[in-house]
This record gives sequence, structure tokens and C-alpha cells, in this order.
Amino acid sequence: MHCLIIGGSLGGLAAAHEMRWTGADIAVYERSVDRTQPRGAGIVMQPEVAELLAKIDRSVPSVSVALSERQQLHRHGEPHRYSAPQWMTAWDTLYHALREPLGGESVRMNSTLTGLSLDAGRVTAGFGDGHESTGDFVVGVDGIGSTTRQLLTGRSDLKYSGYVAFRGLEPEADVPEHLLALLAGRFTMFAVPGLQMLCYLVPGADGQRAAGERRVNWVCYVNTAAARLAELMTGRSGQRFDQFLPPGELTEQSQTALLELAARELPPQLAELIGVSRVFLQPVFDLPPAQMAADHIALIGDAAGTVRPHTASGTSKAFGDAAGLAAVLTGWRPGSALPVGALRGWEHARLSHLRAVAAGGIRLAGQSALGPGGPQYLTAEERIR
Repeated sequence: MHCLIIGGSLGGLAAAHEMRWTGADIAVYERSVDRTQPRGAGIVMQPEVAELLAKIDRSVPSVSVALSERQQLHRHGEPHRYSAPQWMTAWDTLYHALREPLGGESVRMNSTLTGLSLDAGRVTAGFGDGHESTGDFVVGVDGIGSTTRQLLTGRSDLKYSGYVAFRGLEPEADVPEHLLALLAGRFTMFAVPGLQMLCYLVPGADGQRAAGERRVNWVCYVNTAAARLAELMTGRSGQRFDQFLPPGELTEQSQTALLELAARELPPQLAELIGVSRVFLQPVFDLPPAQMAADHIALIGDAAGTVRPHTASGTSKAFGDAAGLAAVLTGWRPGSALPVGALRGWEHARLSHLRAVAAGGIRLAGQSALGPGGPQYLTAEERIR
């Protein structure tokens, strides 16, 4: 079997490994020119990720930083702490761990999908540079802006959730020592209605795990009016970004608004951390579940539907989708009938899981009043609460 995988982020690389283990030849097509920028930064280690790492002879500790406690900060008063051992990794650390075993010939960058056509049980994918590739099965794992999904459904169902995620990923050597003393070894939390900030350490840019070589990862969710998105997602260069504003692109006006908000609402230590960070930004979107199994094509990961980041399940969901799909296709040979019944069973199970996790994420957001029904901090009128 020759399998075309559309999307070369973590879910696409997981699918590449899983499909290879079925005996398939694989080719991965990624629309970006490179994949060196952090996408989501910190990742909570989950069983599905650990299982795939074990299959490529990588241990959880080899790609993670260990935490021992959780702490809840307050604007006034001492932190509340309790034991909570946990492993934390990072997007780029996992990316390199998964990418390297595949070799250079398996992944084609700068390949934007433009069309899909099915003929006699084979699928041909066309790309923006004129390249075409034909395979026996296509896995669409191209994220929340999935072209694969749009070509299959004819719809764009993306809906803004009402809040954004400001993020930072700073070398710990660049973070003041008193902040490191507070944050190292701990999962740090702070929340008020309509605003939530989380922070923990992750491996360094080259996977380093030793003290002094790691990075401080943080995310701050802020209720933000939809009318404010166009301004926030327009970078210093003037380029308009859709789902991800890279580090260094936050405009001076937006940076000032964020720092003023942090000084007003956050504990001073977290406000200081934001002040020493190169901030990047991701609006939080919802993409409802879609049909995952079609004729010689499947959707997995965010292309099939999203979960809120509070679930810490986006990466693990994609890995679970990939493992289940590969199990169903093991033993199938081109020219024979697809295992339609097994594919439908896989789809039913994974959609049930997706709906449950997605609903749980929306409940978690609601508990923090994140969304249009909660207090608004970044409004269309340029005011800060």
C-alpha cells in the first residue's frame, strides 16, 4: 500500500510511523516551508504519546521535564501547593523525536494541497506547485484549517471560541532567578473569571533537560472580542495571520495592551514573566466533528474536529486516531475491498471519544468563564478592563 499523508505536524508524523508499521510506503506532504517554529509550545505527556515513543525506542524522560508539584498563585498571599508528579514535553522536542527516524525522503515540505480525485480505488492528490501524487489511501491530518476536510465536505466550519491564547517559550537562562525559583519543578496556575494563566518548564530548543538549559513555557487565556482579532493577528510586518501569530510579530500596541492587562490582573511574578517574553498568539477555535472515514480517505487529529487546549488532549487524540486507523488497515492490500465495517467501527469509536473530550473542554472553559459570556478584557473599543 502507498499511503499519502496530508500534514506534517505531530499528528502527521505519528500517522507516518503507524502506517509504516502496517507495511505501507508513506509520503508526507506539509504545506509550510519549514516546521521549526513552536506550535503550541508545551505539551502534557499522555499515554498515547508515550506508547508511540516506546515504539521508536524513545523513553518519556528522554523528551520531557519532570514536575513534582502543582501550585495555585494569588495576587496577594502565599501560593497553594500540593504534590502532583507529571512529565512535560514541547512541540519541537516531540517533532524532532518523530521526524528523525523517518528520513529526509519521506516528507515533502512547501506542498499545499489543492485537489483530490478518486479513480479505480486510487487517490490522486494535487498540490499548489503543480506536483501530483497517487496513492492507495490518503490520511488528512492537516489541522484546523484542513484543506482535506474542506475538499471532502465543501464547508469551512471553524468558529471562534471567544478567547485567545497568548504564549511564551523562554530559555530559562533569560528568566530572572527569583522567577525560576518559584516556577521550576511546578505546574503553576492562576485564574480569575475570563482569564487563566498556566506555566511550566519544558526541554530546551535542542531537547536539553538539564537545569539551566530548559525553557519556561507559559500560556495566558484571555477573553477577547471577535472584532479585535484582525488587529491582534496582524503582525509587525503587516502580514495577516490566520491561526498562529509567530514570536516577534505582536505589534507594539498589542504588546502594550497585554502588559497593562497583566499588571492589572495577574500576580506580579507572572506579569514580570510576560514582560521578559517574546510573545506569540493563537486564537482558540472550535471545529465540530466531521465524518472521519470516506472512500480511501480518512481524517484524523484536528482535521476531524478540535478539542479545547484545557483538555491537554489535542496531541494525544491525533496519536490515538492514527494508531486506531493503522490497526484497521493492517493486512489490507490494494485491489481488495476496503475493510469498511472495521473503518466504520474505528470512526464511531474515535468520534465518540472526540465528542466527549470536546464537551469536557468546553465545560472546563466555562468554569473559568472563558468565552463570550464571561468578562471581556480585550474589547473592540480598545479598552482594558
